[in-house]
Formats: sequence, C-alpha cells, structure tokens
Amino acid sequence: MHRHPQSRGRRLAMALALAAPVAAMAAPALAETAWPSQPIRLIVPFSAGVSDTIARLVGTEMAKSLGQPIVVENKAGAGGNIGSDACARSAPDGYTLCLGTISSHAINPAITPRMPYDAARDFAPITQLAAQPNAIAVANDLPARTIPELVAFLKRKPGDTAFGTSGVGTSVHLAGALFMQMTGTAIEHVPYRGSGQVTTALMTGELPMAFDNLSSVLPFAREGKFRILGVTGLRRSPAAPEIPTVAESVPGFESLSWHGLFAPAKVPPAIIARLQAEAVAALRSPGVAQRFQELGITPVGNSPAEFRAFVASETARWGEVARRASIRLD
Repeated sequence: MHRHPQSRGRRLAMALALAAPVAAMAAPALAETAWPSQPIRLIVPFSAGVSDTIARLVGTEMAKSLGQPIVVENKAGAGGNIGSDACARSAPDGYTLCLGTISSHAINPAITPRMPYDAARDFAPITQLAAQPNAIAVANDLPARTIPELVAFLKRKPGDTAFGTSGVGTSVHLAGALFMQMTGTAIEHVPYRGSGQVTTALMTGELPMAFDNLSSVLPFAREGKFRILGVTGLRRSPAAPEIPTVAESVPGFESLSWHGLFAPAKVPPAIIARLQAEAVAALRSPGVAQRFQELGITPVGNSPAEFRAFVASETARWGEVARRASIRLD
C-alpha cells in the first residue's frame, strides 16, 4: 500500500516528541557521572600520629588536582579495625577512601579471630603510599651500644630485659617478636597505650629498650634522651644514615611499617586508576617529598595490582611470625 509522505513526517515528529523527555532525563544522569563532584572522605583508622600526617600531606596535594577537598576523618580503635570496617561498608562510589597500614590490612587478619572485614575481599587497593623503618632504641644506661652487643647482653640474662611498644599486635610488637626469633633471645614485651608513653618510659629509665617507628624516636635520640642502636630496613635511612641497620649484624632482618590508600571493593576501575595517578603525583610533589624525607619515610606509589600482591605477601609473612610467637588478640 502506498503511504503518503506527509503521514511518514507526522509519525517521525511524534517519535521525536516522545523521545525528547527521555533525552532530557538522560542528560542530567550523564552529567552526574562526572567524578568527583563532591568532597571525598579519607578515613584514617588511627588518632594523631604518622598515619594522620601521611594522610593529610597526600590528601591535601591530591585535592588540588581533583578539584574537590579530601576531608580526613580520624576513626580510631581496635588497632585500626573500626575505621577500616567503616570504609569497607561505605558505598563504592569513590567518595570514601581509607588509609590502610600493615596493622589494619596484614597483621590484624592474622592475629584477630573475629575480624569485622575481609582485608583481601572488601577493599580495592589503590597504591602503597609509604614505607618507614622501625628502630631499636635503648635507655642511655643500657650498656649495649651496638646490635651485636645488645644480642650478647640479652643472651647473658634471658628474659630479664623488657622491650616496650605502642601495643599488642602492632607492627613494632611483631618486629620485636621477629628479632627474638632471628637472634635466639628472650625479651619480655611491655605494651603501652601509644608511642608517646614508650618514649617517655625510655627517657625516664622506666624502660630499658623499645621497638618504635623511626620517625617517633629519632628527634628524642638526637637530643640525647636515649640511643637508637639500629633501624629495621635493609638499607640505612636517608633521614639518619649514621645509624646502622639491624640487618648489618642480623642478616635478612627487615621490619617496615607501611601505609597505603584503599577504597571499598567494587569502586569503578576508572576511579581507582584516577586516584592512583593523583596519589603518585602527590608523592612526587616537592612539598610531600621533602616532608617525607624529614620524617624518614620513603614514598612508594605502585600500581593497584602490585599493591594487592604486596599486601598478600605481608599478610602471609607476619602471620607466620605471629603464629610462631603465639600472638593472638581475644
């Protein structure tokens, strides 16, 4: 049957009219997909300290390029589990991130029977931000002045000496456990409520030795309040090249505290890629690089896949140290 051209024109006009509302609704929806369009929350699962400093330094720099503020929220408790769990339960839209550490994402899963989250399944790794050696510090009246002298001193009086840390199950606690395993020494662990209490106890002579982050003890050691016998990286720290590594006398000994950027699982890959690129750029910025160097912190900035593999290897390694030392949290 022959159709008149005018009828075809009317049908086309009607189709366009019907499609117009759909197009009008689609336009705002597409506009809303532009990310980021609002401030980003960065959860730090610890109170003030090195973790908080790293988060604020990197977050402030990233915000310049992202065009949105990155608001740091300290949510401390349970060795990092409370803040990390809040991150894991957040919407996977790129507007909630968290700073993860060796404690929250490698050690806690190995020593905590009832974890509120699965560190491997519930997060999308973005990049490792930083690594920092720990340090072995001793009170000024302890006779040992080198790591070999310390090992000899400890072996003469097994179990008579105590070492302090910032808490049970922390990276520095496990560093002490690893030191005992590799040197055949026995030292009593005394947990404190934080690094500040540890350094005070060292300065007053209440505590003969401690394992702590290098950045926490270095300023006091330089003032002569106590002494640092060794740093726990495989290479000497650029922040204190005069201090030998523990590995120089205990081959292979390494214990690094690390920090990384995570998002909840299922955040779109494009957002993860953008966050990774901006985080790496922030680490390379002069201001962040200089501050990290002053604190004895090494910037990293690896890929999400590399970071995921690193976290898995750390979880296995420290899980074995904890198992051998019978370190468990109830």
